[in-house]
Amino acid sequence: MRKTRILCLTLALCLVLSSAALLTGCHGAKEADPFVMPETFNTEKQYELTFWAKSDTNVVQTNIYKKTIEDFQKLYPNIKVNLSIYTDYRRIYNDVITNIPTSTTPNVCITYPDHIATYLTGTNAVVPLEELMADGKYGFGGSELKYDGPDAGELVDKYVEECTIDGVQYALPFMRSTEACYINKTFVEKLGYTVPDVLTWDWIFEVSEAAMALDADGNYAVNGQKVLIPFIYKSTDNMMIQYLRQAGADYASDEGEILIFNDTTKDFLKSIAPHAGTRAFSTFKISSYPANFLNRGQCIFAIDSTAGATWMGTDAPLSDISEDTLVRFETVVRPVPQVTEDQHVMISQGPSVCIFNKADPDEVLASWLFAQYLLTNEVQIPYAETEGYVPVTRKAQTDPSYLDYLSRAGEDNKDHYPVKIEATKMLIDHIDDTFVTPVFNGSASLRDASGELIEGVTKSMRRGETVDEAYFDKLFDDMKSLYRLDETALMLGGRASDPGPLPTASVALLTALVVVWVGIGGFALYRKIKEKKNADSE
Repeated sequence: MRKTRILCLTLALCLVLSSAALLTGCHGAKEADPFVMPETFNTEKQYELTFWAKSDTNVVQTNIYKKTIEDFQKLYPNIKVNLSIYTDYRRIYNDVITNIPTSTTPNVCITYPDHIATYLTGTNAVVPLEELMADGKYGFGGSELKYDGPDAGELVDKYVEECTIDGVQYALPFMRSTEACYINKTFVEKLGYTVPDVLTWDWIFEVSEAAMALDADGNYAVNGQKVLIPFIYKSTDNMMIQYLRQAGADYASDEGEILIFNDTTKDFLKSIAPHAGTRAFSTFKISSYPANFLNRGQCIFAIDSTAGATWMGTDAPLSDISEDTLVRFETVVRPVPQVTEDQHVMISQGPSVCIFNKADPDEVLASWLFAQYLLTNEVQIPYAETEGYVPVTRKAQTDPSYLDYLSRAGEDNKDHYPVKIEATKMLIDHIDDTFVTPVFNGSASLRDASGELIEGVTKSMRRGETVDEAYFDKLFDDMKSLYRLDETALMLGGRASDPGPLPTASVALLTALVVVWVGIGGFALYRKIKEKKNADSE
C-alpha cells in the first residue's frame, strides 16, 4: 500500500512539474529587452531572418518577393532571409499571436496596424521605429545604406501616420489600396440606366432590384440566365465602416470606446434587409467571390479591393473561370457607393510591415535594413504593377517608369490591363479622401463584428426570418458577446479587451493542468476510500 501511495504521489508530482515546464516553455520564455540601437552594423556577423508575407494565387507577387530577397542578399551577403508565404492575413495574425509567448515570431512581417495593437498587449514584441527611421547611418536616407531608399520626406505622410499606435510608429506602410465598385456597364445600360460618376447606395440598390425582373422563360431578363446576384460585396466590414463614416455616425473612439451599436448602424441594416430578402444583394461569405459572378454575367456591381482588379472583367488576366462561362461586357470602375452624390469617402487599406524584437539588437538592425529595402523603387514599382496597389512613396509614384506604366492603360490585357490601371488611378486621385479607423487592442475584433452585422441580417432575410426591433437588439447583444465588445466599459488604459483565440499551446497547457488536478483529486478520493475500507476491516 505504501508503495502504491508513493507511486501515485510521484506521478502526480511529475504531472505538475511537467505542466510547470509547459508553462515556462509556452508563456514564460524570457522577453527580449527593449531594443537599443547599435552604434554600427556588424557586416562580419552572419544573420538569418524570417520574413512572413502574404500572397494569394498571384505568383507574380511571390516572385517579386523572391527577387527582392535575392537582390537584398547581394547587397548584404551576411544576411540570409527566409521567406514564408501565407494565403491570408488572418493566418499570419493567428501564428504571430501563438509565437509571441515562445519568442519565435518572425523578424519581419507583412501585417495590419489593427493586428499589431494586439501583438503589443503586455509585451514589447514589436519594435518602435522612430529611432531607426531617424538614424543618420541606417535610417531613411542614411549614409551607410547600400541601396537608394526613400528619404523621410518622400513617404506619403498620410500612409506613415496610418501605421502609428498611440502616437508611436510601429510599422511602415508597404502598399496601399482602397475598395472599388467594378460595374458591368453593358447590363446597366440595358436596364435603362447610365453609370454616374458618383454611385449612391440608393441608386445601386434601385438598379439591383430592377435587374431581378424575369423573362417569359423564367430567366433573368438582363442576362438570360437562371443565376443573377446584381450586387455582391466582398468585405462587409468595410461596407459597414465606410457607410458610418459617410453618414457621420460613430464607429469607435481613438481611445478604444466601442460606439458602433447605434441607430445609424441599425438603419443601414434595415435598408440592406429587403434587398437581401429578394437576393438582389449578397456577400462573399454567403455567395463566393464577386469576380466570378461578374465575369459570368451573373453580377452587375462587384465591390472588392483595388488590389483585386486583375480578377475583374471580361479580359481579366487572373480570371479563373472556364472560357465557356465567360460573358463579354464593358467594365467600368467607380469609388464605393456614397450616402450623397457630393461625397468621396473611402477606406484606406493595404499591407504594412513591422519588425519583431529579438534578444540581439544587431539582428533587429538587420531586420530593419531588409524592411526598409521594401520601400525602394526596385520593390515598390513592380509590386504595385501586379494589381491595383499604389506605392507608398512619392519617390516611386513620381518615378518616370511608373508614370509611363500608368499612361499605357489598354496596350495589353496583362501588364497594362485597363481595369487594373483605372482602379489605381482612382485611388491616386482620391488619396486625400481616404480614411482609417482607430487602432487599439480590440479594433480587429470590432472590425470583424461590423461585417458580421451585415452577414447576419443577410442570412436571416434569406432564411425568411423575422427582422424587427427585437431581432436587432438580439443581434447587437450577440455581436458584443461573440467578439467581447462592450460599448460602455473601457479596460485599463482606455483600451477594449481583445484577447483573441487562445494559442494551441495555451489550450494544451490548460488541458494538461485540468488533467493533473483531476488526477490529484482522484488519487485523494481513492486514498480516503481505501483508508476507510482498511479501518472498517480492522
